[in-house]
Amino acid sequence: MAKIGVVGLGAMGGGMARACLEAGHEVTGHDLNEAALAAFRAEGGGAAPLAEAAPALDILVLVVLNGAQAEAALFGPEGFAARMRKGAAVVCCPTVSPDFARSLAARAEAMGLLYLDAPISGGAGKARAGRLTILASGSEAAFAAAAPALDAMAETVFRLGAEPGAGSAMKAINQLLVGVHIAAAAEAITFGMTQGVSPEQTLDVISKCAGTSWAFENRGPHIRDGDYTPLSAVDIWLKDLGIVLDIAGRAKFSAPLTAAALQQFVAASGSGLGREDDSAVAKVYARNAGLTLPGDA
Repeated sequence: MAKIGVVGLGAMGGGMARACLEAGHEVTGHDLNEAALAAFRAEGGGAAPLAEAAPALDILVLVVLNGAQAEAALFGPEGFAARMRKGAAVVCCPTVSPDFARSLAARAEAMGLLYLDAPISGGAGKARAGRLTILASGSEAAFAAAAPALDAMAETVFRLGAEPGAGSAMKAINQLLVGVHIAAAAEAITFGMTQGVSPEQTLDVISKCAGTSWAFENRGPHIRDGDYTPLSAVDIWLKDLGIVLDIAGRAKFSAPLTAAALQQFVAASGSGLGREDDSAVAKVYARNAGLTLPGDA
């Protein structure tokens, strides 16, 4: 049994923390949302504040929104890094640039911690089932120290090298594809409506054709059902595709499809849809074409 701390008990982190609990580990959570924290404690999570539990932790898992939150959680005035014992593992899961991952790793390692650059993929359902894909890079010692949490949270752990940053580079590739695919799925479904083809029929047919994708099959039902309850919000893509374009710019690499997809998410956010499910990018296409989506009056 390992002693694991999880910072961030939202849709992803909450599921990951519960998967660790079910694997038999002692898990203490931390979240600014008191309701989320209380719910986790009621299900068996540690009762003490994570700040008090930190010195005994074997592993700290960060499932926060962005790099700034990860940096604050580790190294801010109330940061956990200074409270943890030397040799404990930090598993950092948010999408950040490779350079940022390397900078966090260097600071953590200077404090005697083992850092794993470990972005995640798979969605809330797989997080809760302990079946995530983790795109990880770090030292053999970091992988070994983090193994109890990785085994509980993931179905697949890709070991992408000994240097932090490689995991984040792979996550950027993944986010480029998923963001473009979500925007493309919304475009295809609303384009079909201009030709008298319902979202339901487009989903039924294209999911069996070469044009399908994971994003099409996963987000298409949200558009078909008019249900934009956020699982992954529109505003996530402003951050993630922005990171991709920042990396591309430094590499002097043109990424026009990423840029086009980002502009659709920017338009959606600017229309007040930032906290809706990312499939709500379809509303931008529908508005521009004068279409009425399912569920809209």
